[in-house]
Amino acid sequence: MFGVYVHFPWCLAKCPYCDFLSVAERREAIPHRGYADAVLAELRERAAGLDAVELGTVFFGGGTPSLWRAGELGRVLDGIFAAFPRRTASVEVTVECNPTSFDADKARALRDVGVNRVSIGVQGLDPGRLSFLGRLHRAEDGLCAVGDALRAGVPRVSADLIYGVAGQAPEQAASEARRVAELGVTHLSAYQLTIEPGTAFGALAKKGKLPLLGEELEVESFLAVASELRALGFEQYEISNFAREGHRCEHNLGYWRGHDYLGLGCAAWGTVTLRDGTRRRYRNTPSPGVYLRHAEGAFAAWSDRPGELVSDVESLDAHTALAERIMLGLRLEEGVDIERAAARLGVEPWPEPRALARDRLLARGLVVRDSGVFRIPQHSWLFADRIAAELM
Repeated sequence: MFGVYVHFPWCLAKCPYCDFLSVAERREAIPHRGYADAVLAELRERAAGLDAVELGTVFFGGGTPSLWRAGELGRVLDGIFAAFPRRTASVEVTVECNPTSFDADKARALRDVGVNRVSIGVQGLDPGRLSFLGRLHRAEDGLCAVGDALRAGVPRVSADLIYGVAGQAPEQAASEARRVAELGVTHLSAYQLTIEPGTAFGALAKKGKLPLLGEELEVESFLAVASELRALGFEQYEISNFAREGHRCEHNLGYWRGHDYLGLGCAAWGTVTLRDGTRRRYRNTPSPGVYLRHAEGAFAAWSDRPGELVSDVESLDAHTALAERIMLGLRLEEGVDIERAAARLGVEPWPEPRALARDRLLARGLVVRDSGVFRIPQHSWLFADRIAAELM
């Protein structure tokens, strides 16, 4: 499975918790066609350096991709399909959407250019918490956006929620998840509010000026949301993601399972295997202006050094790849077969420090092993990063 990620960097406003690259811009100032031209120029150069792959997913993230004119987004999608003619039977095409730039007309327009999955940033249903999170929409706008997507016939509709916000009781978090789920979505992502460095919330927290929910209530909220959604027939297939049968997000599963993906656009990350067998990770410039000015023919196809348009480049060795496979695979309900992954990469699965960590974690019940597959029990999922770090 091979995926393509396209980053759209513009938003109407920067949310104080967001650590993704996004730039606040007025609607009328967004260069819709110019940005599509730049992404297509990058696509032509990058695709020429790759062997034939089977395209399985395309994901437009951001930023707020629903701000992009559907015709320009569709032009990019057509270019991706032309560049990768080998495709799975039904390529998953996702667009992240915000209620402030999504309605029935936008839903139909996206559907008509080939989008078959939308992910709508509802984030919450309480006016005070939405304001605290810096969201520009009202609670009813989020519910309406989901309804518009469903009525427009978008085949797969997902919604995002944020829980663990100061002042929110666990039962309130569960109630919001239930209300959104009962609208008819087939997928729901419920993210615990995390405070990241480099964000407005991060700066406030460093000064002790950000109200936070205590860890005990965060755990209770996580368990309450998961219990509510499982009772409604959703499978919790990843720490923060719930799906009805057949509606998992295949693109994100590709990340967690260690598949290759091509990153296109300003600030996009990508990880691909080149023709010489080198596995390379890169990040494009985080500056929209630089990306727009110099994209055409300036990527120095798969250079192993950073430049004006590529801010980071790293060749991944097998040991790094295995560590990442462990870290991401343990986020999944299905877990990760560490020995199988190591065999594919040609490295030792259990060097002594990792073997000792494995035995400690098994003894404490923080991981379980079933026919070679290691998993974190659901009651310990909130601590997955700490647990995975011990095994990495």
